[in-house]
Amino acid sequence: MADRPPPPAATPPANFVRAIPEGDSRQRLVCNDCGFINYENPKVVVGAVVREGGRILMCRRAINPRQGFWTLPAGYLELNETTADGARREAWEEARAKIEIDGLLAVYSIPRLSQVQVIYRARFAEPGIEPGPESLEVGMFRWDEIPWDEIAFPSVRWALDHYREIGETPHFAARSNPPGELGNF
Repeated sequence: MADRPPPPAATPPANFVRAIPEGDSRQRLVCNDCGFINYENPKVVVGAVVREGGRILMCRRAINPRQGFWTLPAGYLELNETTADGARREAWEEARAKIEIDGLLAVYSIPRLSQVQVIYRARFAEPGIEPGPESLEVGMFRWDEIPWDEIAFPSVRWALDHYREIGETPHFAARSNPPGELGNF
């Protein structure tokens, strides 16, 4: 899962100033020339717990942050993409897996990174996995085989726990952050 800190506040272009626009309550970058407001909003991460025959698909990260650690196939949502399409794309990019979405598993808030993570429950649409360009390796793990000491991000553990909680139940309410958890290491 993507876990990058927000970029440092860049020096705004000469015609932009930080100000609280009329009717707003937060400081924003506002163009002195035309009044355009540059809203800086959270990043959306999409992914899936993909399972088959009691095993879960996991990817060992080939990129930072947390290179070499295990994660679920997930990453940033692209412009003009639905969250489900993004989760399918990430499964393909990271594990060359074609998946079908079964339902929304969880929505997590990671405020220190300004992220919202949308995680689905999914199954394979076609057989076969192999590492994509962002993965060193991929594997299917039974619960007791998951490399728990090498999990990349707290939200991966949450998603795995939430998946285990609901299992194959056809109808369930989407989960959220465990009580008191905000994704801090």
